[in-house]
Amino acid sequence: MSRRLDRLANLHGMSTATARLADHLAEAHPVTAAQIAQYRRDGYIKLKDVLDGDVLRHWAQVVGGIVARRAADLPPLERRGTYGKAFQQISNLWEDHPEVRPLVLSARLGRIAAELMQVDGVRLYHDQALFKEPGGGFTPWHADQQYWPLSSDRSITAWIPLQATPLEMGPLQFAVGSQRCCFGRDLAISDESESLLAGSLRDLPKDETPYDLGEVSFHAGWSFHRAGPNATTSMRAVMTMIYIDADMRLAQPANRNQESDAARWCPGVRVGERIDSRLNPVVWQA
Repeated sequence: MSRRLDRLANLHGMSTATARLADHLAEAHPVTAAQIAQYRRDGYIKLKDVLDGDVLRHWAQVVGGIVARRAADLPPLERRGTYGKAFQQISNLWEDHPEVRPLVLSARLGRIAAELMQVDGVRLYHDQALFKEPGGGFTPWHADQQYWPLSSDRSITAWIPLQATPLEMGPLQFAVGSQRCCFGRDLAISDESESLLAGSLRDLPKDETPYDLGEVSFHAGWSFHRAGPNATTSMRAVMTMIYIDADMRLAQPANRNQESDAARWCPGVRVGERIDSRLNPVVWQA
């Protein structure tokens, strides 16, 4: 065990202590047939006890430190728009911070994503830290895949609170079954998306519940979701990973957001090609 952990540490440029936590992230977490069916029906699922408390506390410190440094120059909350008030957003931490890679490239989480989507393997599309400050505003209704130039709907986001997240802190709210809705897919996150989708989604049931420590949600790229404001005095620290089918192809961008995403997250990949750039490693393969 010790030698294996030492090799893991050397491979990823991290301490042996961090490697012990990374070892947990390599272990399989069971996903049942009933949970797969629930995800396919509802477009999301919340799973308890996915990650150990020690793992979350460790990466809460690591990711929190990175976000604090990189968000230091943001203007005060009152001078930001709706999007800026919703969260501090730092993307693709794993590129520049080796200590985050065990979490971002976790086979444990990647395998859950693959099993829920019923695909043979998943790649990383990119990661994001989404930290909602004390007093931070709501996150408008939206569907993530509006931003992604992907050839199919086989995409999924793991939303990982790094602490227990009560309702007052702004956990995700899902519109149940909304991944099958075709309206609103051209709306970026904005006051307009909040207003228009609140009306369009009014007949769908909503799910907004707290997250226990270790609870992780997985939602489909076209599932509509939002989050309330952070009414507490603590940071709502969340790490997310977006996974795509390992055989996903780059689609012709349908809007400016997708053009930007194709250039940033899929460097060198041409329309119609498999998204297998240096930024899109396979995280788990059957």
